[in-house]
Amino acid sequence: MTVHSQGATTSAPQDAPHQSAGRPKAQSPAAGPRPTPPRGGRKQLPSGWLPYLLVLPAVASMALLLLYPLIKNVILSFQDINKIEFIQRKYPFGGFANYTQLIGDSNFWTVVVRSFLFTFANVALIMVIGSLIGILLNRLGKWMRLVLSMALVMAWAMPIVASVQVFYWLFDEQFGVMNWVMRTLGFSGYEQHNWFETGLSTLTIVTLLVVWGSIPFVALNMYAGLTTVGAELYEAARMDGANGWQTFWKVVFPNLKPFFLVTTFLEVIWVFKAFTQVYAMNKGGPDRASEILPVFAYVEGQSQAHYGLAAAISVLTILILLVVMSFYFRLILKQEEEQ
Repeated sequence: MTVHSQGATTSAPQDAPHQSAGRPKAQSPAAGPRPTPPRGGRKQLPSGWLPYLLVLPAVASMALLLLYPLIKNVILSFQDINKIEFIQRKYPFGGFANYTQLIGDSNFWTVVVRSFLFTFANVALIMVIGSLIGILLNRLGKWMRLVLSMALVMAWAMPIVASVQVFYWLFDEQFGVMNWVMRTLGFSGYEQHNWFETGLSTLTIVTLLVVWGSIPFVALNMYAGLTTVGAELYEAARMDGANGWQTFWKVVFPNLKPFFLVTTFLEVIWVFKAFTQVYAMNKGGPDRASEILPVFAYVEGQSQAHYGLAAAISVLTILILLVVMSFYFRLILKQEEEQ
């Protein structure tokens, strides 16, 4: 017993001094129960590995379907393989000869410039017209919006080869609708006029086809983005006296800037590598005057049997797209830093 100065007595626990040294101490309730080891001695995978295991099948499929052909194509671009070597199954190593030949070829640079101009014209028209139709969808009533949306989806779902045949028929030399329209409007010289006489006119028709087939994607996504802009922002702009263009530039565009960046970037990739529309329309003619880079690589490889040179063209096309992607990612990172 212990006597304090105030006279109160307290009793100390009797078993504390005599507690056995070998007896385990009682576990504090705050410590919680100890984890139970897995049965059978099996080891559990760390939780951080689970996401990688889930995406492993997709990564393996992409490596098999995309990475392996890409590596083989890069190897082929350093080989001097033409028709004779292909028949004899000889694969001589040519080093950078294919790339040197392309860099020194004026026709290659003509195709590169044509590809950039073709891409710029298409993407500009697609983004402008698609955005305007998206704004129209946002302003239409329920039933008119449904009709226009169905028309856009039907145009978007039409197979590319079928749409090429329709456009080819519209501009046909003998039975084309456009020649009949021009004659009806009083223009002369459109009796069996050949709309595919030059590379510029051919690419102009292809541009109409590509724009027609790509507008639905931009318009529907634009409409979906506009539904996220609050009505109070339009009301505030209207009270400030903003007109339609000022409302779009000050209200719509800042809120939908990520949409414009992503959509423009996707359209640049899709148009730049457009092959089916150009080749199916006139096979890059006349006299290869409407070829862009994918068609140029295909003609060199399949028609001219310059397989190594065609592989080098495709590799350079990929490098050009990577440069474009680098600018896009810089814009995305800059935008995230500003936020």
